[in-house]
Amino acid sequence: MNDPYILETLDNGLRIVIELMPDVRSAAAGFLVDTGARDEVAPQAGVSHFLEHMMFKGTSKRHWSDITTDFDKLGSSYNAYTSEDRTIYYGWVRQADLDAQIEILVDMMTSTLPEEEFQMERNVVLEEIAMSKDQIEHVAFDFLQEKVFEGHPLAWPILGYDETVKALTRDQMLAYFQQRYAPDNMMLMVAGNVDPGEVMKSIKQHCGQWKPSGTKSTRVPPKMKSGTDVLTMDRFKQQIVAITIPAAPAGGVQAEIASAVATILGGENSRFFWNIVQTGLSPRASAFHYEFADSGMMLLYGSCQPENCEKLHDAMRDEARRINDDGVEEHEVQRVRNRRRTSLAIEAEVPYHRLTQLMDDMQYLGQPRTVEQMLSEVDQITVDAVQDYMTKFPLSAAGHLVSVGPRDWPGND
Repeated sequence: MNDPYILETLDNGLRIVIELMPDVRSAAAGFLVDTGARDEVAPQAGVSHFLEHMMFKGTSKRHWSDITTDFDKLGSSYNAYTSEDRTIYYGWVRQADLDAQIEILVDMMTSTLPEEEFQMERNVVLEEIAMSKDQIEHVAFDFLQEKVFEGHPLAWPILGYDETVKALTRDQMLAYFQQRYAPDNMMLMVAGNVDPGEVMKSIKQHCGQWKPSGTKSTRVPPKMKSGTDVLTMDRFKQQIVAITIPAAPAGGVQAEIASAVATILGGENSRFFWNIVQTGLSPRASAFHYEFADSGMMLLYGSCQPENCEKLHDAMRDEARRINDDGVEEHEVQRVRNRRRTSLAIEAEVPYHRLTQLMDDMQYLGQPRTVEQMLSEVDQITVDAVQDYMTKFPLSAAGHLVSVGPRDWPGND
C-alpha cells in the first residue's frame, strides 16, 4: 500500500484523516479541537480545560453517567486532555466497535454544558488547581511560563487561576464553546483496521449537519523573555532551578534534532544523569524540548537542597556550554537514534499512538507522515546536524533563570 491515508474536508470545514492499518485488530478515533489555553482571554484563563471537563457532563441524548457507561460497554480506552494549543478527545476500541465509538465522541462534541453540573465541575477544577499548588514542580513550571511568556497568552497555566475559574459563568463558557468547537476549527482522525468508505459514511451522517463558525485563529508567536525571576516559598524543602533557552518549534527534522539534543543532555543515561544526578548534586536533573507550532524552548531543570542552588545552576550551565562548544559524540547520537527508532517501531503497531502522531502532524505540518518518513527524519540526526542546530539555537545563550523554593536565590540571602 503506497498511501495509507484518506484525507477529506466536509462542506462545513471539518477535516477528516484516516490511516489504514490492515494488520491490526483495533481502531482509534479522536477529535482535535484547535483551541487551548493560548486562545483564551486573560479574565477567562482556564476555560479550555474547564470546558474539556464539561464535555463529559451530558448531551441532548446522554446523561453524564451514560457517557461513561457507554464508553465502558465498548471496552474503550478513552480520555481527553487540554494543552496550550489544542484539546483532544479520543477512544480506542476493537475494529467492530469503531462506529459506536465515533458516535459517542460526536455526541460529546454537542454537549449541552448542563447548568446543574457546572458548579460541581468547577469545584473539581478548583481542587485540581489546589493539588497543583502542593507540587513544587507544577508551581515552578507555572511561574516559569508566567515570566518567560509575560504579556502573551502562553503565560497563564492550562488549569487557569482560582479567581478566573471562580468568576467564569456558564454563558461565558457557552460563547467560547460555540465559537471554538465548530467543524471548521476541528479535525476528526481515525487510525486502525477500518473500511474507509464505511468510516466516511458514518462521519458524514454524524457530523455533516454541523454548522461552521467562521472562526479564524489569531495566534501571535510569543517572544521569550530573558532574565531572572525568583519565587520564595518556605513551605517547600527543596529548590527548583530551571533555565529556558529558545529552541526549534514543533514539527519536522529540526524538532527531531532538538529532542535528540535534550535527550543527550538531560534524558536517560545522559550527561546530566552521569555528571549531576550520579554525583549526588541533584535527585532529578533533566532537559526537555518544549514545543509549540510557532516557537519552542529548551528547558534545563533540576531540584536540589537550597544550599546547592549555585552548584546545580553552574553544573547545568557547564554541561550546556560543553555540548554547545565541543559538540556531541557519535555514540551519543547513535544511542538516541536507536531509541527513537525503537519507539517509532513500537508505536507504528498501535492505533492509539498513530492517532496521536497524526494529530501532531496535521496540526504542526499540515499533512500526515508515514512511519517510514518519520524514520528518515531520525536518520538525519547526525553529529554535524546537531552542531548546525546548536549554531541556530545555542545552548550557551543566557536564556531565562527561574528559582523556586525556600531560598531567595539568586537574591538577597
